[in-house]
Amino acid sequence: MGVSTSTRTHRKGTHVSDRHEHPHHHHHSTGLRHRLSHLLTPHSHETADKVDPALESSARGMRALWVSLAVLGVTALAQAVVVAASGSVALLGDTVHNAADALTAVPLGIAFVLGRRAATRRFTYGYGRAEDLAGLVIVLTIAASAAFAGWTAIDRLLDPRPVQHVPAVAVAALVGFAGNEWVARYRIRVGRAIGSAALVADGLHARTDGFTSLAVLLGAGGSALGWQLADPIVGLAITAAIALVLRDAAREVFRRVMDAVDPALVDRAERALTEVPGVRGVGELRLRWIGHRLRAEVAVVVDGDVTVRQAHRIAVDAEHALLHAVPRLTAALVHADPEPAPGEADPHLPLAHHAAA
Repeated sequence: MGVSTSTRTHRKGTHVSDRHEHPHHHHHSTGLRHRLSHLLTPHSHETADKVDPALESSARGMRALWVSLAVLGVTALAQAVVVAASGSVALLGDTVHNAADALTAVPLGIAFVLGRRAATRRFTYGYGRAEDLAGLVIVLTIAASAAFAGWTAIDRLLDPRPVQHVPAVAVAALVGFAGNEWVARYRIRVGRAIGSAALVADGLHARTDGFTSLAVLLGAGGSALGWQLADPIVGLAITAAIALVLRDAAREVFRRVMDAVDPALVDRAERALTEVPGVRGVGELRLRWIGHRLRAEVAVVVDGDVTVRQAHRIAVDAEHALLHAVPRLTAALVHADPEPAPGEADPHLPLAHHAAA
């Protein structure tokens, strides 16, 4: 008879691979074209992109995240004071954008704290899914900020009014740029020091947001020249930028809730498994995110004449190969199926009626 065995591992830490990749990784050698492309591309608010092993394990990295978000909060508060005095809807759009970025720290922080809790008999996979709930809160926050900024800008277009205290609006725009640029430099410096690609990418995103703040200067300049529509037009442009971020974030959160993964990760896992000695084929392979970590379930085909111990050894080797090949994979369930012999009935036949149902 054939042998079927499986191996399961549970790890509290995050596996670090030499081949770890991050979709937002940048280098000093990046050319102007790539920088402009990054500037015009909406950044992701996906929770998995906010944390990587270096950031999560470093107290310095987490402190940098919270300090920089506090600076963004203070920046937004200072801008809000000028918004109340001036009535600038362009500055309002930039303010709610900075405030929304700062407020995302709250659900993310709660999710990270919950995610570190050990699995229980009720929550057998742990609490990593709290990050998906945080993602939903972030999407709703961005949507609310976009709707508020857009509605205000359209109202001002329909009922133009002069912007008061134009010099103060210009100064507030520069404050927004300075706050984002300081955060950018701080995050990039700490991120490179601790080896966190996520923190470096967040720093680059803050730099992009700084240019959004500079756009407010265009509205202030138009208002100073007597063009009342300049301010709401710039406000609509900022609203459009927020909407692009919303689209990107909503797509990522929807995919995560639906257990979507990058097909390239599946291809990488299959290639790694086929290179394991003793694996004669790869059957069903599933990957899913739980928080910012991946889990895998896979069936591999082995020689039907090997012993249980030998099949288990192959399964362990297969799991080991997966952990090294797939970034952020921290747990795997590997099931070993015997290679079918001529005339042998399918060993999974007793389960067929369950699959059909």
